[in-house]
Amino acid sequence: MNFKNIREYITFLESHGDLIRIQSEVDWDLEITEIADRIVKSGGPALLFENVIGYDVPLLINMFSSDDRMKRALGVNSLDDLADRIHRLLQMMQGPPDGLINRLKALGQLIHLGSFQPKTVNNAPCQDVVLSGDQVDLFKFPIIRCWPEDAGRYITLPLVITKDPVSGVQNYGMYRMQVYDSTTTGMHWQTHKVGAHHYRMMQEGQSDRLEVAVALGGDPATIWSGSAPLPPDIDEMAISGFIREEGVEMVRAKTVDLMVPAQSEIILEGYVTKGESRSEGPFGDHTGYYSMPDEYPVFHVTTITHRHDPIYPTTFVGRPPTEDHWMGKVTERMFLPMIKLILPEVLDINMPAEGIFHNLVIVSIKKEYPGQARKVIYGLWGMGLMSLSKTIIVVDGSVNVQNLSEVTWRVTANINPGQDLIIVDGPLDDLDIGSPTPKFGSKLGIDATQKFPEEGYNRAWPPDIEMSSEVKALVDRRWSEYGLENH
Repeated sequence: MNFKNIREYITFLESHGDLIRIQSEVDWDLEITEIADRIVKSGGPALLFENVIGYDVPLLINMFSSDDRMKRALGVNSLDDLADRIHRLLQMMQGPPDGLINRLKALGQLIHLGSFQPKTVNNAPCQDVVLSGDQVDLFKFPIIRCWPEDAGRYITLPLVITKDPVSGVQNYGMYRMQVYDSTTTGMHWQTHKVGAHHYRMMQEGQSDRLEVAVALGGDPATIWSGSAPLPPDIDEMAISGFIREEGVEMVRAKTVDLMVPAQSEIILEGYVTKGESRSEGPFGDHTGYYSMPDEYPVFHVTTITHRHDPIYPTTFVGRPPTEDHWMGKVTERMFLPMIKLILPEVLDINMPAEGIFHNLVIVSIKKEYPGQARKVIYGLWGMGLMSLSKTIIVVDGSVNVQNLSEVTWRVTANINPGQDLIIVDGPLDDLDIGSPTPKFGSKLGIDATQKFPEEGYNRAWPPDIEMSSEVKALVDRRWSEYGLENH
């Protein structure tokens, strides 16, 4: 099932016992985070807070925070279903271009030419109410402060919309926004993100400002699309339409030259200006640590539009797992078939919650020749934002990379540290805390595959311990005889 907007999704979750309405008074300051974190860690439902102290706007949180909920949000039975659909699309390409970025662009063009492209509408629910001038007030909405050392309240689930100053192509990204006052926020554009690229282009060009729109709410696939690390020329709304199997309705914003998702709950319109920055942070981040204060552009909100009786969607991040883990799993599954195009020996990939996406990537391969694991490690470091991967582990195809117990066993047993560790220098995620220098440092590759003689392993590799199939079949037949049928 696909959803037109967040309201249909809420109704669906509630009908399946996967959402709880909380009518007790709760505080936007820390209390909601503590409740939501306990629910995430225990595998609980989505939460709709209907009585946030001081507000008549309900707040939705944990909308993606389980495997089942993430699949429901995207209308699939399995996240691998999306990967299979992308694989079939890629097979339709005749002689796809070289390189992951070019292949992604070709895929984006193919999707856009289909029936999933955005649909322009003239009237939209997100513009039922239009506020400008003295009416603009971000504190109209129950924006939360997540953690005790946070510098203030943060908008944490935004779809930030900017336009390439040269090509005019829009981009949609998910960047946190510290609320400074009723009309300004920080804009946490990390170095490697497309929004930051657009901002740098504006600064290098003739304009003194970059128009920005921020969409809050909408259908679940569209909300998720802002978190996908896509290349600049791929339309996230076309990807959302591909997931939903129906084009996303878009409407022109009231005061900026940008298109926004028509089914959103709230739209913030405004701009950032050349050279204007302000200290942003601390913020309790998805690393499990606070990201410390740094200078970021200032977003000036000049107009707010919203639905009648809007719902404010939000999330929090912190020590994993939190909601962003399940959002990231979709990206992992969707990118796998594209990675396989460049590195066909790759069988599966796992970016576990504990690795917070970029700190740990585990890959299984069909190994056929010496040095192949190293080829894969270097190949992954050369693929777009995979370049930020701090640790890449390569294991044999027989290893289930989704089973961290098995991975730990294989890695610690198989590696010869003096030979199988690769250390290189390169770009790191802005939020990395281990490097003594920001945004640049060392990265680790681990070859945990079985070694060939050509790789310096001159002993016989021992076989795995496994029971014979005959004995397994015997025990299967006699299981009830042992009095163990309930075990």
